[in-house]
Amino acid sequence: MNILDKIIIDKKREVILKKSIIPVSQLEESALFGRKTISLSANLKNSNSGIIAEHKRRSPSKAEINYSFTVEEVVKGYEDAGACGISVLTDGKYFGGSLDDLLLARASVNIPLLRKEFIVDEYQIIEAKAHGADLILLIAAVLTREEIKTLSKFAKSLGLEVLLEVHNSAELEKSIMPSLDMIGVNNRNLKTFEVSLDFSKQLAHKIPNDFVKVSESGISSIEAINELKPYGYKGFLIGENFMKTANAGEAAKEFINLL
Repeated sequence: MNILDKIIIDKKREVILKKSIIPVSQLEESALFGRKTISLSANLKNSNSGIIAEHKRRSPSKAEINYSFTVEEVVKGYEDAGACGISVLTDGKYFGGSLDDLLLARASVNIPLLRKEFIVDEYQIIEAKAHGADLILLIAAVLTREEIKTLSKFAKSLGLEVLLEVHNSAELEKSIMPSLDMIGVNNRNLKTFEVSLDFSKQLAHKIPNDFVKVSESGISSIEAINELKPYGYKGFLIGENFMKTANAGEAAKEFINLL
């Protein structure tokens, strides 16, 4: 069993447990549930940099990235740097994140927030809305076409945008549907953790222009972004590259200024 399979098994158990403790009605009463969301896709279309900066403490492939920042410091730094949006990891067991991180981020900045999570149930989308997210991530590798359709339509009904993540042609072909806003190509194979920008390049022409194209993972240089822009990519998700420095916000600012 690979790491992705383990994460999904744990995630399904986690959702069952959470549903038994916090009912949907309680989440819907959250002060943030009725909040008007901010569009990341619009920000990316109108940006020269297209940077989506990520708050990420650790990952299965790299035990610890950085625990020395507060969420507020990181996200404010990213907003000041001119990021188009911020991705907030909310998985606890494998990434050291939480929904509290999303809540703190929402209280600190006024740019789009992505709930970066392994979403397998509509309940998690309600959680995302209740904690101040503007968009959700759906991962094609762990969902069927029908699940992508149901979950993306549900997210749209709550006013959330949808970023669909793919890694190969088969995942892309099963996933294309009108209820998506952005299609992201993960340059990291979630099963082996191998990273290559070639994944983004190879899939670019297969992504219809109706969707904003986003390249994710393994982007650590200005050269990489300049390499990907001619392929039609408008968004570039960068986490580890900023988080591993002594000041994530400053690192993002320097990077974006160079762009």
